[in-house]
Amino acid sequence: MIETAQRVEKHRIKSSHPYYDMLMNFCHKAKNLYNHANYIVRREFTANNKWIRYAELDRILKADREYPDYTAMPCAQSAQQILRLLDKNWKSFFASIKDWKKNPGKYHGRPRLPKYLKKEGRYLLVLTNQNCRLKNGVIHFPKSLEGFTVRPVSTEKPGFLELNQVRIIPHRNKLTVKIVYTVKLQTQKQDNGRHIGIDMGINNLMTVCNSFGGAAFIINGKPIKSVNQFYNKEISHYRERCRRMNGRDYSGRMDMLTEKRKARNALLTRNIFYFLRKEHLLLFSFLFDAFFMRLFYSAITSFFLFNLAINFPSSKSIIIVSPIPI
Repeated sequence: MIETAQRVEKHRIKSSHPYYDMLMNFCHKAKNLYNHANYIVRREFTANNKWIRYAELDRILKADREYPDYTAMPCAQSAQQILRLLDKNWKSFFASIKDWKKNPGKYHGRPRLPKYLKKEGRYLLVLTNQNCRLKNGVIHFPKSLEGFTVRPVSTEKPGFLELNQVRIIPHRNKLTVKIVYTVKLQTQKQDNGRHIGIDMGINNLMTVCNSFGGAAFIINGKPIKSVNQFYNKEISHYRERCRRMNGRDYSGRMDMLTEKRKARNALLTRNIFYFLRKEHLLLFSFLFDAFFMRLFYSAITSFFLFNLAINFPSSKSIIIVSPIPI
């Protein structure tokens, strides 16, 4: 039996892209469908204590001619994916209610019903492999997307099996296209006694040593730390202004700062990764093993984008990777 896993490839679409407005419009229609479906479920639940599940909700919205939000989507499968996401949110709500009754101390209050999205907001657009096809290394979408195509790089990598779906996620002034695909997992290498240890830190991002006589080295973590310190300082300043002026905790400016911080940290992390591949190719030859490449990259990203974002203490976190055959 072949062991498989799902992977994601990201593409960014800026506001200057010729298809930006069209895709944003469909994301706005996805929000309309989500809110319309959520209204039907909330109304029935509050009036009759009945939960309308996905299948019944799909039939109701298909037959609705007064508010054709369902048919406004690029294809029926995209509309169905929105309804499945809503059904998943309601399922999480009921699970939270059940847990709240058993452990009320874990919550600040009773979990609330799934909320409506903002009137002028947008929601993600999902296109399955039934609607988008991969031909000559290019993903082609339905005709309603007016010729929009994406050329992924993952299809050329060894182990690629099939395309699963494409998610178009709206942000403040850009879109992220996430291509979900299936790959064949590589066979894990046998332990040969050659191990490395990685000590994750703050000022020193990584202190790396090994058991086979290779040169140890330290990766500087101060640039990433500086980015996060500046972000925390600016967010604190603008949050105070928002609370004082209009009683809000978040603003568009803060959203832009968050997106900029994510982009800068991702760039710094990628630069570190490429440096290791170039300068320490023999020591880090195991990085070409798909499993450890993901482990290494996610360790750096999660540690700094999450822990530093919430003012993680300066104490070090030790991560020992052993045994990893090299």
